[in-house]
Parts: sequence; C-alpha cells; structure tokens
Amino acid sequence: MTRTLPIDITVTARVPASSANLGPGFDTLGLALGLYDEITVTTTGSGLDITVEGEGSEDVPWGPSHLVVRAIERGLEAAGVWADGLKVVCRNTIPHSRGLGSSASAVVGGLAAANGLASRLDPRLALSPEQLVQMSAEFEGHPDNASASVLGGAVVSWSCPAEGADAPRSYFAARLDVHPDIRAVALVPTERSSTAHTRGLLPELVPHRDAAFNVSRGALAVVALTERPDLLMPATEDLLHQPQRAPALPLTAKWIEILRAEGFAATISGAGPTVLALTTAPLPDRIREQAESEGLRVLELKIANGVEVG
Repeated sequence: MTRTLPIDITVTARVPASSANLGPGFDTLGLALGLYDEITVTTTGSGLDITVEGEGSEDVPWGPSHLVVRAIERGLEAAGVWADGLKVVCRNTIPHSRGLGSSASAVVGGLAAANGLASRLDPRLALSPEQLVQMSAEFEGHPDNASASVLGGAVVSWSCPAEGADAPRSYFAARLDVHPDIRAVALVPTERSSTAHTRGLLPELVPHRDAAFNVSRGALAVVALTERPDLLMPATEDLLHQPQRAPALPLTAKWIEILRAEGFAATISGAGPTVLALTTAPLPDRIREQAESEGLRVLELKIANGVEVG
C-alpha cells in the first residue's frame, strides 16, 4: 500500500560530479569528484514548484519533465510513498554536457532526496545503495557515472542482461578506495559535447589486440588507483574510444597530449570535452596559465564520497 508523506518534510541531497572511463575502462570505471550539486525537496499540499539555480538554469525544463523531478518520482514510487505536492530547489555547480556526469548527478540526487523523504516517514522504507545504483543506471543505460555518485571513490561497474521480456537490465558496482595521494585536475572547455554524437564515432568492431590492450590497462587501473599511483600513466592508456573521438574534440586531444608529455595521466572525461588528469603532484603554474589563456577552466578536485542526504 502506498503511504502519503506529511506536508513540510524537507531534505537536501548533496551529490558529487563524476568522471567515467578513466582511459581504458569504457562504460566500466568511474570516479566521484569533489564538485557538487544540491537538491532540496520539501513536501507541500499540492502541485510542483521547481527552481533551478546555477549551471543549466537557462537550459533545462522547469516542470515535470525535469530529470531531477522524474528521479524523485521514481524514488518515491520505489519506496512505496506519495507526496501530494513538492517544492524542488536545484543548486547546480556541475557543468552540463562537459563529461562530468551532470545528468547522472541529477538522477542520483533526485533518487537520494526521495529516499530521504521516505526514510523520514519510516526508516524501514529506505532504499539500499544497491537499489540506488540499479535505479540511477536505468535512466542512462550504463552505471559508471551514476554508481560513482552513489558510492563515492572509484567504482568498477557492470551489467547483466534482463531476465524476462519486461524486466530491466541489472546493474552493479563495487567501490574502490582511492590512494590518498591521488588528486584530480579537470580542464573544462566552454564548448559542450553530445554523448550520443561522440558514441556515434566508435566502431562496432575492434581488433582483438586492441581489446586485449584495454583489458590489461583496465586491470592495471584498479592497481594504480588503489595501491600504485606511480602506474597511473600506463594505466590510463586506451585504444578503444579516445583515438576515435579525438578528431571531434581537437582542444581536448591537444591538452591530453600536453599533459601526458608533462607526466600527468590525462584522459577524456566521459564523452568529453573535459580533460581529466589524475596526479600526485600539483599542476605547475605555467601549465595552468597556458590552459586558462586558451579558455579552459582549471579545477583541482578531491576524490569525493558518495551522495549525502540531510
């Protein structure tokens, strides 16, 4: 039986950005980054009141089709509760369409906020992290960004085919505790990128030797992220998606080459165009100044924990 939430319950979800792939781990490896969106949800007597501040405020729909609202409704449904009305305030700092998981963060934040509302009514209604990974991944069709925002740290994610015609595909993720010396630097261009477009650049078939190369580097990435930061350079090499996307992302490709020549393990962040560098050393001022002179926003980010609700 669906239970109705009382009026004037308020929760705030603070959800981190994320980077996917990390070089060789296409649709598998993810990393939570210390750049946050906040979603505050209050139950009301009727209707939907939504406000969006910051990144994306001029681009996203302010109504029932908003991704956060859809995620809240999905989370309430899964918990078996209902709200007669909602006031939703989104405070966004994660850049949109830049390869930093803004869509996944919106979904995770909405689901987590719904989970917080349900838990206020009855702690027994709380959704598990595994359920949040499953439901958030269903929105995007792959769990790398979403599971990083749910669990924090680095993640290895995977999926299994649906069991039955009407059943959803099953999504899973395991968290890795990142070595404390590793930090992230994001170089964020002003232009945006379409995931659908950059995926369209990838071939259907790849040579066996390239697949084997990426398997070795993906396995090595787990070692480098957790125990051996000195292996980050070889662990972030890739043959399956970055070379294919490079012609469509010339500034990104240029800066990956510059950073790697300087000893920084740089990759395309997700589908781009942001460049992500994993390092144990600070970025030299001369490189920062050069990047900023070319219109790149330079962000030094901590590795983040997962979504928090208060």
